[in-house]
Amino acid sequence: MTKMIKTIEASLNEDYTRPVRDVLWGHIYMTDKLARLTESAPFMRLHRILQLGPVYLVYPGATHTRASHSIGVYHLGRRLLQNLVQRGADWLTSDGVKSFLAACLLHDLGHFPYTHSLKELALSSHEKLTGEIILKEPLKSLAGSAGADPVLTAAIIDKDSKAPHSDELRFYRKLLSGALDPDKLDYLNRDARYCGVPYGAQDVDFIFSRLYPDKERGVDIESRLIPNVESVLFSKYLMYRTVYWHHQVRAATAMVKKALINGIDSGKLANEDLYGLEDTSLFTLLDQKIGSPLTESIREGRIFFTAAEFSHEIVDFQSIRGIKNRGVYEENLAKKLRKAGLEISGEDIIIDIPEPVSFETGLYVLDEERNFSSSSSAFRQETINAFINTLYSIRIFINQKFKETIKTISNYYSILNPENWRS
Repeated sequence: MTKMIKTIEASLNEDYTRPVRDVLWGHIYMTDKLARLTESAPFMRLHRILQLGPVYLVYPGATHTRASHSIGVYHLGRRLLQNLVQRGADWLTSDGVKSFLAACLLHDLGHFPYTHSLKELALSSHEKLTGEIILKEPLKSLAGSAGADPVLTAAIIDKDSKAPHSDELRFYRKLLSGALDPDKLDYLNRDARYCGVPYGAQDVDFIFSRLYPDKERGVDIESRLIPNVESVLFSKYLMYRTVYWHHQVRAATAMVKKALINGIDSGKLANEDLYGLEDTSLFTLLDQKIGSPLTESIREGRIFFTAAEFSHEIVDFQSIRGIKNRGVYEENLAKKLRKAGLEISGEDIIIDIPEPVSFETGLYVLDEERNFSSSSSAFRQETINAFINTLYSIRIFINQKFKETIKTISNYYSILNPENWRS
């Protein structure tokens, strides 16, 4: 064993004596100085943000937080590096290793509350916000005292960072965001456990035992791991279909998004008001600034119902990508329904479209000497496209108070057809 490998292994194994008890992975060990990162105010905020936002409305057990997920990602990130160092990743440095572990632990610091309610708004990305938080006090000093380079830590998370590029930075970015990254392996397992569904469970032990380091690509796999990659892809699809994009979850998310858009359009909310919020403070802000009935409905469990659902193939995606266009279309639909006898306003209608989702397959299969997408896997690009096409349904949500009366309009479904949205 080379002296370099011994040094890297020491940075991954020595002084990890602070235990954290996790429901998913058991005891997770940190150094005292890494643990101090979790005691900082920016990290403590993550304890007040539910990992899955409104999913608890459908799966009551889904009350785990972004803090527990972040600690899980750190744990898997450390295990991943331990395996890769044993398989020859001798280009790493002790500072780099600690920076990667800090990045795993802190990767969600800038995340917005209520999952993706704020994703379509003109705000900075949560990765950019995370990088900015790490480069400020107290985390800048805390990361440095834990052996991490704050600039490298921030750059691993924020790919738009202007930090100097290096082989080690590129390698860590590939590890943290890829087909078999610790983020995905934690959230699939954790979300499935707390929701009580079987779809997300992954064999992490076997996956880590069959990964090989590559300075350019991050990790390579053997063909024996192809079924595990397929499992990750299919699990992600099933979790989106049954949990993340369940119609009630999307309805609740869309309601918060509509309240925020209305607040910004009216001038009662400014973009800067939306940074640094938690789940509770988001609703407090909406109550104080705009008094939206939408948030009151969510708190009382009166989630809009699905009045219609259409394949994305019959919808002009470009025209509805813009938030303002959707508001106009919602008003148009309200007018048509009023003509049909339903006293409804545009505030009672939401057109919901899914945000882009990706299924990462960028792996190289060593013993087949080809990329995963052209390997012996049954998962071809057309399979991935079929996943996306199935998930990308367009829904129209309507206020619960109209659930029965709308049925008295015999042709209400045809009124809601996308061809009627424009005028």
